[in-house]
Amino acid sequence: MEQLLVVMIMIVIGAAIGGFTNHLAIKMLFQPHEAKYIFGKRVPFTPGLIPKRREELAVQMGKMVVEHLVTPESLKRKLQERTFQETIQTFVNQEITRWLQSEKTVNELAQTIGYEKLGKKAEEKLQDFLRKKYEEMMDKNGSKSLADVLPPSLMGKGDQAVSMLAAFICEKAVAYFGSDEGKQRLEKMIDDFLMNKGMLGNMVQMFLGNVKVVDKVQPEIIKFFKHEGTRELFENLFQAEWEKIKEKKVEEIESLIGRETILSAGGQAVRKLVSIDQLFNKSIRDVAGPLQESILQVVPAFIERAGEFAAEKMEMLMQKLKLEEIVREQVESFSVERLEEMVLSISRREFKMITYLGALLGGIIGAFQGVLALFI
Repeated sequence: MEQLLVVMIMIVIGAAIGGFTNHLAIKMLFQPHEAKYIFGKRVPFTPGLIPKRREELAVQMGKMVVEHLVTPESLKRKLQERTFQETIQTFVNQEITRWLQSEKTVNELAQTIGYEKLGKKAEEKLQDFLRKKYEEMMDKNGSKSLADVLPPSLMGKGDQAVSMLAAFICEKAVAYFGSDEGKQRLEKMIDDFLMNKGMLGNMVQMFLGNVKVVDKVQPEIIKFFKHEGTRELFENLFQAEWEKIKEKKVEEIESLIGRETILSAGGQAVRKLVSIDQLFNKSIRDVAGPLQESILQVVPAFIERAGEFAAEKMEMLMQKLKLEEIVREQVESFSVERLEEMVLSISRREFKMITYLGALLGGIIGAFQGVLALFI
């Protein structure tokens, strides 16, 4: 009985020593977190293994991530997976649809990313752009004649416009003087003219008797403007003036009109045509909604091309990102307590099994020692 008790005591002592030794070894991986000193000398095995070699651990973890976990090849395979591309496509389609159906105005959207009164600023930028381009054009072509600057097609249209203008004036003159308003205006002009002529005016009225002068003059004026020669007269006059204008230098024409007047008129024309500020005050749905179907149609091809591009440039991108340094810096920034928590959260069960295994081996060794002691 005493011999069995000795063996049992040896087993218990061996198991306790084995379990405690393994438990202490595991604890010494992390603790103490800082070096301990007695009489100015560092206590051996302080700090723990991981705190002591944290920098080396950070470097090795960075290498492990880049060389074995997040490699260019693994990322390329992921980017080229059809299911991954379909997932991205679904997400992008949902986001695009959500944005294109938004009731926010373009200006409100711009404010969310830090741009105030974007429409007004865009209009000002456009005006600055137009002014700059106009000044560049004047510096380059100011000393040239208008005929040298304008394209032949535009000059041809100018010649056609001269002929059309002559015909237009004659046509409008016939319509005006043939109307009641034109007749009244003509009658007033004749009366004023005869009144200023004194005796001559009275003689004309006497010869005509009861017939009004306007009734005699109106048909003749209408005949005058209907006559082909009248149109040719106006056309020749306008053509002569147009030829003079074509030979004028651009800077001379500008001086006659005024640079600011030209820029102001051009700016107003652009504002009426484009209406930038008004456009930016519309909702995103009104501005981009009609384009939704067209935009969604190009999403699959865009994602596919983007994936191919990213796959081709993945190695270079990872080098630029310096992923290894990111992991190293991140691990180095962790406190020892956090590192311990991270490791234990992954391997706590395994560490317990190591402790139990130490106790088991210690118990087995204790049993052998007890049996051996009995024979001795």
